[in-house]
Amino acid sequence: MGFHLLGIGRALSSTAVDIPKGYLAVYVGEKMKRFVIPLSYLNQRSFQDLLSQAEEEFGYDHPMGGLTIPCREDVFLDTTSRLNRC
Repeated sequence: MGFHLLGIGRALSSTAVDIPKGYLAVYVGEKMKRFVIPLSYLNQRSFQDLLSQAEEEFGYDHPMGGLTIPCREDVFLDTTSRLNRC
């Protein structure tokens, strides 16, 4: 994957329609909880692994209309919390 995007921050749970510049909304877990994450996560190997899982499961047809990550919410939060420490 050749992503070269910038942004710093932490995963934020959000119900707002607007997404700040430099962030991306993703849906995670059985309940498809929405999180707004920094675009910089796309450059991180551990997050790219989650994206590969999404590609394998959904291809480019995501049921929520946005990027859906097919993992448990706790796994996603663990991954993003480790990215926040970098």
